[in-house]
Amino acid sequence: MLWRYKQVADRDSITRITVNLGLFSNIILSIVKTFIGIIGHSAALLADGINSTSDVVYYIAVKIFMKQAEKPADVEHPYGHRQLESISALVVGAFILTTGIAIFWESINKVYDIISKTEIGRPLSVWTLVIAIFTFCLKIFLYTYTKKNIPKTNNPTLKALADDHLNDIMAAVAVFIGVLFGRLGYYWMDPAAGAVVAIYIVKTGIEIIMESSQELMDYLPDENFVRELRTETLAVEGVRSIEDLGIHRFGPYFTVNMTITVDGSISVDKGNMISDTVEKRLLNKFSSGLRQVHIHYHPYLEIQPSPQTETDSGTKPGVSL
Repeated sequence: MLWRYKQVADRDSITRITVNLGLFSNIILSIVKTFIGIIGHSAALLADGINSTSDVVYYIAVKIFMKQAEKPADVEHPYGHRQLESISALVVGAFILTTGIAIFWESINKVYDIISKTEIGRPLSVWTLVIAIFTFCLKIFLYTYTKKNIPKTNNPTLKALADDHLNDIMAAVAVFIGVLFGRLGYYWMDPAAGAVVAIYIVKTGIEIIMESSQELMDYLPDENFVRELRTETLAVEGVRSIEDLGIHRFGPYFTVNMTITVDGSISVDKGNMISDTVEKRLLNKFSSGLRQVHIHYHPYLEIQPSPQTETDSGTKPGVSL
């Protein structure tokens, strides 16, 4: 079992490095983008800076959740604490959703003020364009790096963080467009671009919340996994059928509770041996996805219809003349 513990340790290490890298990057970006957005008069860049600041807040929350999720199973939590990973993804989705709504509201108000002449548009600083390009390049790297680590960890939080990096890439493109048109005199394009990105951010937040909610509600994995699980079980000699199958998700892992039927004429020791064989076979076959397998067995009794006997006189039993 040592290889399994090493696998979990490697997974947690990859997750920590990915989260720490994103946290450090967002701290730098939040400071720089907010400062340049203010002095450069860019609503889109300022909104993006606020978004990066919110990223820092929920990255800290993610680190706390990840630390708790790494705790081993105990008496009160016999299956471990990995469900916190899905809760962490839910928190990320909520932060993204609320940030997107705030950015959209601010951007729309800015567009209205410029069009209605309530606010006079100002030319945007070239530094705004520089920061947008820098953000775009950095977020491309972070998105690629995080996306690469998702299959290695099967962590829903990393998927949510990758989606957020993609949001930041879209935001950087919006800032670039806003700066370009703003320098041509179309000042309203800057907040308008921020509003468009905000809609995309809201959409991403809703998707993350829905996905993480499904994981918390014990949704079944894909049909191919269930089909392979049944096929591997029925391939074990002595298994007659699968009477019941329950699959529960705990973070990136699944726990299987299965009831099989065996020949009713075999001994208890033989039945135990068959169930142990099924457990080992499934754990070896699906080592990256299964944490625990519990096999129960019932005797398979084939009921034969009793032959209908007739009396010598050809009348059915129980019928008197």
